[in-house]
Amino acid sequence: MEMLASLHTIPSPLPPTTTSSSSEPSYKTPFITRRRAIISASTAAIASLLHISNPIPSLYPAIALQPQQVELDQEEDRIVRLFQETSPSVVFIEDLELAKIPKSSSKGDRDVVAEDEDAKVEGTGSGFIWDKFGHIVTNYHVVDKLATDQSGLQSCKVLLADASGTSFYKEGKIVGIDPAYDLAVLKVDVEGYELKPIVVGTSRDLRVGQSCFAIGNPFGYENTLTTGVVSGLGREIPSPNGRAIRGAIQTDAAINAGNSGGPLIDSYGHVIGVNTATFTRKGTGISSGVNFAIPIDTVVRTVPYLIVYGTPYSNRFQ
Repeated sequence: MEMLASLHTIPSPLPPTTTSSSSEPSYKTPFITRRRAIISASTAAIASLLHISNPIPSLYPAIALQPQQVELDQEEDRIVRLFQETSPSVVFIEDLELAKIPKSSSKGDRDVVAEDEDAKVEGTGSGFIWDKFGHIVTNYHVVDKLATDQSGLQSCKVLLADASGTSFYKEGKIVGIDPAYDLAVLKVDVEGYELKPIVVGTSRDLRVGQSCFAIGNPFGYENTLTTGVVSGLGREIPSPNGRAIRGAIQTDAAINAGNSGGPLIDSYGHVIGVNTATFTRKGTGISSGVNFAIPIDTVVRTVPYLIVYGTPYSNRFQ
């Protein structure tokens, strides 16, 4: 349509008609002269059209690609918004071994972990904000050393952001653990901060082939997004206590060391699983692309008991 519009703007090559008494004797056949002018103008216009029409075939691929380009742009914008809206709910967890037992502080929740320059980072992981009270959901194997510590030298540092995007460090304290499902809940002091909890979805109606996204901190690189699809459902993976975790989600979204405990989300930004395990190529430690997440329906059944009782429902009366 733009080409047609431009053609309409081509100026007419017809010469302006002038009348002059001095020129009249030279026009013995004014009608034929005007006709020749019209024919010449028509010829020039056709030549112009032919000249302009040469590039038109080369424009066909570009015109055909325009709808595809618009669709790609919209898809990219959607993924960008998805990350921007979800990443403030994802946290970075550092598992630390302190050089000495920290002294007590008059502050409510101490930030001594961030102040201890001699602390040794023994591992990193991910997690996500469960509620506005500072509860963080992660994998048990991310904080297992802290959970079983008897020396007082284990601690963990949590990097999180408030609703405005301001990042801050806090010490994470274990509220409850469930090794059978490789789940744990941490608590951080968020007084003075407003958190953005993650949006909880469901895993019962997932379908193989649907898009999914993992957000975490692989190898310590904060706020990393990877994309993929749900590759399989109902898988079994081993838990830290040796039992089988049934119903796991298989995905090809890249999950590596440091992604553990982070959310697997759907196209709407709803968490559908907790990234937990990956098969690695023997001797390399590199992900093979076969990765697993604990389904969110299992998490929803477990986490409230961990927050209230510190132990899963199955262990309450033991």
